[in-house]
Amino acid sequence: MWTCPLLAQRFARLDALLTATAPWWQTQPYHHTRLCFADEAPALAEALLAMDDEEVLRLDGDGAALCDFLSPWIPQGHELHALAVLPPLRGEPPEVDAFLARHTPGRKWSQILAFTGALPQHEGPWLEWCAGKGHLGRLVSLTRHQSVTSLEWQTALCEEGRLLAERDGAHQRFVQGDAFTAPAADLITPAHHALALHACGELHTTLIEQVARRGAHGVTLSPCCYHLIRGEHYRPLSRAGRESALRLGKSDLRLPLQETVTAGARVRRLREQEVVWRLGFDSLQRAVRAVDAYLPVPNTQKSLFNGSFSDFCRWAAGLRGVTLPDRIDEAHWLSVGQARAALVLRMELVRHLFRRPLEMWLVLDRALRLEEEGYGVEIGEFCDRPLTPRNILIRAVRR
Repeated sequence: MWTCPLLAQRFARLDALLTATAPWWQTQPYHHTRLCFADEAPALAEALLAMDDEEVLRLDGDGAALCDFLSPWIPQGHELHALAVLPPLRGEPPEVDAFLARHTPGRKWSQILAFTGALPQHEGPWLEWCAGKGHLGRLVSLTRHQSVTSLEWQTALCEEGRLLAERDGAHQRFVQGDAFTAPAADLITPAHHALALHACGELHTTLIEQVARRGAHGVTLSPCCYHLIRGEHYRPLSRAGRESALRLGKSDLRLPLQETVTAGARVRRLREQEVVWRLGFDSLQRAVRAVDAYLPVPNTQKSLFNGSFSDFCRWAAGLRGVTLPDRIDEAHWLSVGQARAALVLRMELVRHLFRRPLEMWLVLDRALRLEEEGYGVEIGEFCDRPLTPRNILIRAVRR
């Protein structure tokens, strides 16, 4: 496990390397109709264009091979990846009756078991943040024999969780509330150890700040969805983060989340289709508007991609106020979308060298904030990445 001052040293070196290499990863491939580094690195562009998609995907799944491939242009790759390697931070997952896992997807239940096994010893109450149905809190109450308060925004989930706790005899109280409000923060006392498994974005950074402010016993969390912030740019938590020259926007914060080792074949095919359709529409709107600029289209329900490409284009055009011709040459614009998707795949391959190092920078920023407030902090992996790529655990206990 990593502990301070090793955390600060790692952060400083990661910060220097990420700042020096920022032009490689602070790009937005969807905005480009050619490889964005073609002029600066023509040999790299040539090498990538000579690969077939299968070879690109193979490299994408092999970090060491990707570092080797990119080393003529990005010699910092191997050091970045070495700095992002974490040791396991695990205990023995509790052995419990399989009946408890009912109403919980198998992969999620395995994550909960692993997370629970990594919790520190604590003789006192626990607080589950953004609890959902409170599966984690219920397991903690039953295995640690302590009371758990579970905070959740959705009333229906609170009620379902309450019934499950009652069914299993857990000492678990549900509180319906908004994690960003003062009443939610008031739930945290010096006696509490707080829990958050994959609380998104500012939900978990708010927890960190409130734990520090109220002097809680400690907090154990696994961060997720770094891009879900209320502003357009990331606001570092730690002093070292605020002193950094890096300025991270939402598109940068999405980069660590592009590793999806758990998606099935159908999900991957649908994702590939969505990319082609979005890029095909983007090229169409550039031609129609005579403006060579990317026009973002918001996320939508995946069912939209069960229809026709023309229907998707008209939906997107309606949202962005673009007038399309009566007839859309589907074959042409889909072909253009496929060609651009191949380019995006290759640009993203270069950016993916920085996925885990950037996530480590963000995790260390959180860990250092807690260390500044007098907590002993450890970070490590609470489970293997095939179970979830968001497998980093921050464990902090007041000194």
